[in-house]
Amino acid sequence: MGMDNVIFLEVIEWFDETGRELVHRIPEKGSGEIKYGAQLTVRESQAGILFYKGRACDAFGPGRHTLKTANIPILTKILAIPWAMTSPLRAEVYMVNMKVFPNLKWGTREPVAFRDSELGLIRLRAHGVFNIQVIQPLLFINTMVGTMGQFTTEQIEEYLKRVIVSRFNDHLGEHLDSLLNLPGTYDELSNGLQEALKKDLSHFGLGLTHLYITSITPPPEVQATIDDKSRLNIIPDLDRLVKMKAAMAMEKAAASQGDAGAGLGMGMGFMMPAMFSDVFRQQGKTAPPENFCPDCKHPVSKEAKFCPHCGHQQLDFDQCGSFGTNLPPTARFCPKCGKPAREKPGGKICSHCKGENLPDATFCNQCGERL
Repeated sequence: MGMDNVIFLEVIEWFDETGRELVHRIPEKGSGEIKYGAQLTVRESQAGILFYKGRACDAFGPGRHTLKTANIPILTKILAIPWAMTSPLRAEVYMVNMKVFPNLKWGTREPVAFRDSELGLIRLRAHGVFNIQVIQPLLFINTMVGTMGQFTTEQIEEYLKRVIVSRFNDHLGEHLDSLLNLPGTYDELSNGLQEALKKDLSHFGLGLTHLYITSITPPPEVQATIDDKSRLNIIPDLDRLVKMKAAMAMEKAAASQGDAGAGLGMGMGFMMPAMFSDVFRQQGKTAPPENFCPDCKHPVSKEAKFCPHCGHQQLDFDQCGSFGTNLPPTARFCPKCGKPAREKPGGKICSHCKGENLPDATFCNQCGERL
């Protein structure tokens, strides 16, 4: 690049061989004496910033540019004799890589606390990837890079991890009530977290192009609890499962040979009459009612249209928009609150962004502020 010569003009250009550099300063060793007429070549994926006399004086887009300073070949060195042949007119060029830097990793160092509505207070670990891009080169240099000769993704990745984890903890607490509802919500959580982080990164001239949550994992004991709950949901009748397991064990015992198998088979034989008598008793019984009256809370059969205890209608035609009371088909007013049956409550208006939300919303859907 001819940065250390006294006579010739400089030709300045830069190639990122590592693929990880966001900013590279020219010259690499301290400040420079870039001369009047030096040629700067900027590629399509780059931006160039000229610092002269300690200030950013110009920004250059793609193309070839002629730099203008007061450093004249040979003459500047003669005039710089009082400063030990070092020109006081310092000039440097910062080359900024404007491409998208993909596949940067983020994750929780320590588990973060999450209050689950069903499982209680648990600690979660989360991991994912994100992509960044410099969108304001000069702002990025002044706020993050400073006077460093090189600035790579490794130097900023650790800081961004901490910011993402902090925002992730808040976002998860506001938008997820239980881990049991986590499947199918990864995209929604990722998009919401990305929007929350864009403002944080914009203060440094950075843009967050994509963010993905690849895993959210609870401790092993909580995973075991979730697995047990899933098994109970799959098996509707635990008593029948136990009897089936006992019958299978009896079959294996009968097939085995020896005194142990004979003793076990005899013991299971003594248990059979009680087991089957219980089955016969259950078959003779009618199925218990599974519905409850919403008014008096007494059990009601599925076929009933009115409660046999209080006479409340079980078939819902309509509900009061304000009070939630069940209304008969011809009702014009709610019997409990007196408001018109077809009147619907208005939505909540956010005091920050003036966005309209559902009547029972807790957080604003537009800006995330608590209503």
